Amino acid sequence: MKKKKFLGLSRNIFFTGLTSFFTDTSTKMIYSVMPLFLMSIGASKTTISLIEGIAESTASLLKAVSGYWSDKIGKNKPFMILGYGVTTVVTPLYSIVTRPVQALLIRFTERVGKGLRAAPRDSLISNSIPKNEVGRSFGFQKAMDNSGAVVGPLVAALILYFVPLNYSNLFLWATIPAVFGVLSIIFGIKEVNNTRIKAAEKVSFKQLPRRYHQFLFIIFVFSLGNSSDALLLIKTSETGIKEAFIPFLYMIFNAISVLTAIPVGKLSDRIGREKLIAAGFLIYSIVYFLFGRFNNIFIFIGLFILYGMYSALTDVSQKSFISDLTSKELKGTGYGIYHAVLGITLLPASLIAGLLYDHVNSSAPFYFGSIMSLIATAMMVLFILRKNETPGKPVSHP
Repeated sequence: MKKKKFLGLSRNIFFTGLTSFFTDTSTKMIYSVMPLFLMSIGASKTTISLIEGIAESTASLLKAVSGYWSDKIGKNKPFMILGYGVTTVVTPLYSIVTRPVQALLIRFTERVGKGLRAAPRDSLISNSIPKNEVGRSFGFQKAMDNSGAVVGPLVAALILYFVPLNYSNLFLWATIPAVFGVLSIIFGIKEVNNTRIKAAEKVSFKQLPRRYHQFLFIIFVFSLGNSSDALLLIKTSETGIKEAFIPFLYMIFNAISVLTAIPVGKLSDRIGREKLIAAGFLIYSIVYFLFGRFNNIFIFIGLFILYGMYSALTDVSQKSFISDLTSKELKGTGYGIYHAVLGITLLPASLIAGLLYDHVNSSAPFYFGSIMSLIATAMMVLFILRKNETPGKPVSHP
């Protein structure tokens, strides 16, 4: 019996995308104003960086755990319901925050939700599609992610424009799309048939191929210079632009990512993921160098456009590449470790960037990020050149 398609996509791909759209609408309404809100209650740049770093890094350990257990039990949907549910429950609590430490606790709890859902979601996507549609499907996921990240900042900008500095109402409104995201999982997503994916009796990091390990090390190096986007918003606010327009600039970045995500996914299916990842790292290096070099709002608008291209190139291609490198039985584990590396590295990256911003100058963290991404670009080029020498086929289990 032929399975029903939604916009030419399988049911699970469509509804995970819809879930991401609603949830990102909610979270980006909050995130696009969070740096300005935290500064309004007395937080320094280092404090803001630490809040992001601690929340992401500590909660990221759950990504590896949830990925591992989703492989063990052969189910992904329960982790997704719990993870997105946690985010929905804590979202309105931002409206009563009066001190930075309270924001840290809520932000940490919200990231725990992401830690529970991220790897099982990516595993569900990867195992719901044929191999020749991996890039296209992750491209759709990224496009829906960033569509929500376009709508969210736009709504936030409108709220702040008509009711300046009224952050509490904004945080309450952000709860509504989060609820729709959870409902989309419950009623739209079907668990992948267990006869197709059976949890491995023993799941080990050593079972993952050598090229997976090498790729994670490159990601680690790049991520050391990839601090929180909050600093980009803070640097932009220092140009003198009206606060209500800061979310609008964040929206531009996400809009470009939406427009390029699916084409990037399709291109990665044709020419390979590694080249696009290297290109994304190089664009990041250029963007961060120019953010450090200039303090002009018109230049920054152009840089946010380039930053959206970087986001689509790397996120879509990296997730698709992890799918290529891992066998069916280890996809949850592979995605979990990948997400954990990204999250854990964000703590030192954010701490370094925040300290450089507060104690050196506003350009220093961006120059540091540019250098680290340039090193990662060179490593990625070597990784591509050595591809034929170390094919690194993933382990398969009968």
